[in-house]
Amino acid sequence: MSKQVLILSSSPRKNGNSETLCDQFRKGAEETGNRVEKIRLAELKIEYCSACYACKQLGYCVKQDDMAQLLEKMRAADVIVLATPVYFYTMCAQMKTVIDRTLGGAQKPGLENKEFYLIATAADGKAAMERAIDGLRGYLECLPGAKEMGVIYGAGAWQLGDIQGNPAMEEAYQMGRSIC
Repeated sequence: MSKQVLILSSSPRKNGNSETLCDQFRKGAEETGNRVEKIRLAELKIEYCSACYACKQLGYCVKQDDMAQLLEKMRAADVIVLATPVYFYTMCAQMKTVIDRTLGGAQKPGLENKEFYLIATAADGKAAMERAIDGLRGYLECLPGAKEMGVIYGAGAWQLGDIQGNPAMEEAYQMGRSIC
């Protein structure tokens, strides 16, 4: 049975290294019959959470931007891929903003029991990405029933295209293929 896979690519750089790994993941997932959508967060208008907590009373966020549509896509997905370049040992601002804004979306059902894959890229080695991965894992701990299915570390990728030939390319492809 095919699954609905949603890939959230947070790289501000089009065709950046983490986005290239997303494309490899997508290729593998589609080859095994899954329905896949990739969204470039940099192309959406998503405001920062202002901690007004209107969402707690209303059940939705009062901000008028692209986050409501993104939350619906997240609710509809069986599998969500969170992909980020690592800046100063943590996830990029685009990913953190989306995570913070799911607070309003968590007020109604649909974000629980999802499968998650995590992708990170950095100029340095795997150890440099652990804080970013820990941050993503902290988010998953806040979502009831979230299951971490795999992590792809794109180490040694700084300049555009550095990920080409990296073992993470094959890992992303195979991890995408593993979805069933």
